[in-house]
Amino acid sequence: MTTERDTAKAEFLAVAGLAQAERRPLPGDASTRNYERLVLSDGQTFMLMDAPPRLESPPCDPAWSAEQRLAAGWNATARLAAGRVDAFAAVARHLRGLDLSAPAVHALDGPLGLAVVEDFGEEAFARRIEQGADERELYFAAVDALAALHAAAPPAVLEGPGGSWPLLTYDAVALKAGADLFVEWTPKLKPELNFDAAARAVWDELWSDIAARGEAGATVMAHRDFHAENLIWLADRKGAARVGMIDFQDALLAHPAWDLHSLLQDARRDVSPDLEAEALERYFHHWPDLDREAFMADYAALAALNEARILGVFARLVVRDGKPRYLEFMPRMWRQLERNLANPALVGVKAWFDRYVPPEMRG
Repeated sequence: MTTERDTAKAEFLAVAGLAQAERRPLPGDASTRNYERLVLSDGQTFMLMDAPPRLESPPCDPAWSAEQRLAAGWNATARLAAGRVDAFAAVARHLRGLDLSAPAVHALDGPLGLAVVEDFGEEAFARRIEQGADERELYFAAVDALAALHAAAPPAVLEGPGGSWPLLTYDAVALKAGADLFVEWTPKLKPELNFDAAARAVWDELWSDIAARGEAGATVMAHRDFHAENLIWLADRKGAARVGMIDFQDALLAHPAWDLHSLLQDARRDVSPDLEAEALERYFHHWPDLDREAFMADYAALAALNEARILGVFARLVVRDGKPRYLEFMPRMWRQLERNLANPALVGVKAWFDRYVPPEMRG
């Protein structure tokens, strides 16, 4: 049965001159977006991005207060782009302007949530490593690409073919709301956990301080979801451009540690502590005057916050959305969280977890 959305996509592709392309649906992820590979008769390929705006709550208006953001829904609270293809196109243009590799946008309809973009192929870092590629080479290239992004002055507004898009700050409201997913959703997955009013009060105090530090350190444009599944190896390009970036529509002004810990403490694959240390050293090579001790305290704190957030997201995906496969990722997140809690800067957070989350509940 042909749906209204099917018709809209067919009409969009016809206008883009791609009506005759073979359409190959790709597996979905945790988002509301869908992708299809478009294959032309000459073998050329593109990607069709399908992100229906009606499936998402609105993105954040830059003028909204914290109260207005909380009332508007999760996308506004967390300053997510709500899957908007015009946000993707604006970020892509900025990245390409820095000689970094983001997909070129060939056709776009922002109100419909449809775009045709360059196809970077199947060489995701995670797949290449599974096939025996040099993990160190890939991660060093990713760090160099991040360093190039961090070296560029971030604009207040990004301009793209779908119009302008504000580069908002990953602020304390968004960071703290992310951490709170842990106390909101983990007990729904594990009813044995009980975070009473006293536990929540201490939780709020601890993470509010860390979130404020994250906002104060927000000085660079962050991809926000920078990891081995969202990086594509482009062997025919040179330097940092070998790192093809996708899924960056949620980019924000953020602490430079954010994308680093997303890469080096990945939710979906193990990165050894030795490789993490080498990659961090390579990043520091780009910034020889950086206060490493202060940076690493923020790195551990924001990584711990993100791991608490992801544990909450995974619990929500299992409980609310019926996606039990996310259970398999949770032990890795617990291991990473516990490693970060060993940092002296997180002694209070560690004490909270030791009191309220027994070891047998951490997995």
